[in-house]
Amino acid sequence: MGSRFVGIGELAESPSMAVVVDVMRAFTTAAWAFALGAEKVVLAGSLEEALALKGRHGDWLALKDGPPAPGFDCVNSPGRLRSVDVAGRTIVQKTTAGTVGALAVRDASLVLCASFVVAGATAERVRAYGGDGVTFVVTGEDGRAEEDLACAQYIAGRAAGVATDAADFVRRAARSRAAAELSEGVRPGVHPDDVAMCLEVDRFAFAMVAAVEDGLMVLRSTVGGRV
Repeated sequence: MGSRFVGIGELAESPSMAVVVDVMRAFTTAAWAFALGAEKVVLAGSLEEALALKGRHGDWLALKDGPPAPGFDCVNSPGRLRSVDVAGRTIVQKTTAGTVGALAVRDASLVLCASFVVAGATAERVRAYGGDGVTFVVTGEDGRAEEDLACAQYIAGRAAGVATDAADFVRRAARSRAAAELSEGVRPGVHPDDVAMCLEVDRFAFAMVAAVEDGLMVLRSTVGGRV
């Protein structure tokens, strides 16, 4: 199975299978949401859409990048999300890169959203799906984010059955621009544990599949090929 690695802007057409990678922090946060008991994550196209969806569904929660803002229940931080009761809830997520990347490939036959914490399960899902190839969407920094590329290449290697040392890829991610900005507090809405949480490999045994449901791009956790 062949793999290609592209930025969001390089997507000329929708691939058959896409793995959308956002390590710091969209799809680490989403994975933690599922681990904490969330039912599903709705990927919004704008902040306005996120708030509108929450307004129409009184029990839904909304989160965004950056600092806290009126109407939003949390920011896009796995560390901060741990203090929010998400069990059984639907979360509406809008981020700068991750949700944008997933929406860009919404017409693909299979869309997986990934980060290091679900890398192994994602690789298993890619391998089980088969096909001629997989497109990895490197969402950060117009396709140049080292943490996303490292994670994508790690998943690709595992999906291909190549013996892969996670430590090398994690070191690359730890030296990335995003990791530095989060560690130094350059990006708002940061929890001190965020970087470490984003660099955990195989923290969870599920993959995350996104598909269109009633016109919305909905992310769900899946184990063994079943949502």
